[in-house]
Amino acid sequence: MPAPNTEDQPRANEGGLLRAVGTGVITGAADDDPSAIGTYASAGAKFGLSFLWIAPVLLPMMYVVVYLSAKLGRVYGKGLFAIIRDRYPRWLLYPVMIVAMIGNVIEAAANLGGIAASLNLLLPIPISIIVIAVSISVLAFQMWGSYALLRNIFKWLTLALFAYVAAAFMAKPHLGDVVRSTLVPHIEFNRDFLSMIVACIGTSLSAYIYTWQSNQEVEDQIQEGKRTVAQRRDASERELDRTRRDVLIGMAFSNVILYFIILSAGATLHASGNIEIETAAQAAAALEPLAGEGAKILFAIGVVGVGFLAVPVMTTGAAYDLAQGLGRPSSLNAKPSEAPLFYLSIAAVTVVAVLLNFLGFNPMKALVWSGIVQGFSVPPLLLIMMLLTNDTSVIGGRANSRFTNTLGWITTVVTFAATACLVVSWFT
Repeated sequence: MPAPNTEDQPRANEGGLLRAVGTGVITGAADDDPSAIGTYASAGAKFGLSFLWIAPVLLPMMYVVVYLSAKLGRVYGKGLFAIIRDRYPRWLLYPVMIVAMIGNVIEAAANLGGIAASLNLLLPIPISIIVIAVSISVLAFQMWGSYALLRNIFKWLTLALFAYVAAAFMAKPHLGDVVRSTLVPHIEFNRDFLSMIVACIGTSLSAYIYTWQSNQEVEDQIQEGKRTVAQRRDASERELDRTRRDVLIGMAFSNVILYFIILSAGATLHASGNIEIETAAQAAAALEPLAGEGAKILFAIGVVGVGFLAVPVMTTGAAYDLAQGLGRPSSLNAKPSEAPLFYLSIAAVTVVAVLLNFLGFNPMKALVWSGIVQGFSVPPLLLIMMLLTNDTSVIGGRANSRFTNTLGWITTVVTFAATACLVVSWFT
């Protein structure tokens, strides 16, 4: 799942709340990357409406992790792993950096496979060839073009995800079951159920969000003319209020999509006995109440749109992690000659992600497993962010409020507990 792109979010009062809502819709839809779509559809297909409660539970968690990462970048003036390098010993930095990078690479690979499988519904071209073509296109934009241009080209395609909202209504699920399943959590302490919970947590709170969001705050400040760390230090309460608003709007729309993907898959696939999603065609079937034979087209458009937004975020996120962890320059505002390791890392991560698609994994299953992998990298990074945003030597007078701390620590405990329960289920 990609983090809300701060380039899409207003930093001035231009457009006010109306513009924030408009950009929030697009950003929130883009936050549901191919891994998220595959995971949520698989959850709905396998467990039906009984999994709906995960959406309202995840919303405050999604908000707090994105806000904390944005706050760190905005107030400290550096990206997340540059801050970790400044504040913590190398024995902690390097393992966390490696885990985060592995998560980014695996999710980038899964998303490339998901894009290819979706396009394969419309184009009779081998998936491997589509993976290579998509990767070259994305890498070319990153190296010689502009992520902003890529975003502007594909962001409107993400609105196809709202088809899940209409499909869910047209499937006519029983209202009482929907309300009860939304408000009353249903938990099964078995491997399959816990794996899906961890996958949903991992894909909605993906670790690459933290890297991307914190660094985009820094990139924005650089574009504003604040070239040095000293110039970027601290943020006004007004700036943080605007960040909170933007994050909340984006995450609310993302959560709406999350909810209706599960609902539509539960009301169609699960209700008809199709509880395992093995192919992109099966995942697309959740849209049939709305689009009929056109379901595959709608599904492909949505996945391609969010995929082209998400993959650059993941590969660049891994490059940020490595370059900052090693104390090297890392900025999209820099030329390749000014940050060679950073740009070389983007290319290397993209190549590795492509190669992983040649190992023969089922693309739709890989989307879910990538979420599980991310689920294991979320708790330690979230713990570090909570400590950093309460450290006055890092955050100055902008330490977390009681509300943010309560929400943040609950999220941290929940993510640790979910992964611990899953590990226990593997051995019982």
